[in-house]
Amino acid sequence: MAENLSYYRFKTDIPIRFSDLDAYGHVNNAVYLTYFEIARSNYWREAISWDQKKAGVILGRSEINYLKPLTLDDRISCYVRTTRIGNSSFDMMHVLVKHTPHGEEICTTGKTVCISYDYGANKSTPIPITERQRMIEYDEPPLILNTN
Repeated sequence: MAENLSYYRFKTDIPIRFSDLDAYGHVNNAVYLTYFEIARSNYWREAISWDQKKAGVILGRSEINYLKPLTLDDRISCYVRTTRIGNSSFDMMHVLVKHTPHGEEICTTGKTVCISYDYGANKSTPIPITERQRMIEYDEPPLILNTN
């Protein structure tokens, strides 16, 4: 099932660096996780204002669906949204698009399970109330499965 980009409010441009390429001139498969990380970090900073001093975030799981290759000359953006919120974990979807003369073309999709984390105690912690509410409000409540 293709992702519906109208469900996404947050989008950020991602630069493709020469060092991202493999020997065949395609973006290396492992680099996509870095692109997702850039997009998530921008989302948390710009849209959610996540206070990393109260609670950090670590990854519990990542999934990637490679649909079309990316090359150095491609101009890409990454859409991000929260899709599930639990007590201490939440899911995020990522969609990498390539800008073409005909519009945006979906090249890669991915899901990450993020965990609110207390680095001092070295354990997961409940998602801070303010950040939880901001994610729900930003990503439209009917689109988020709130398991709390």
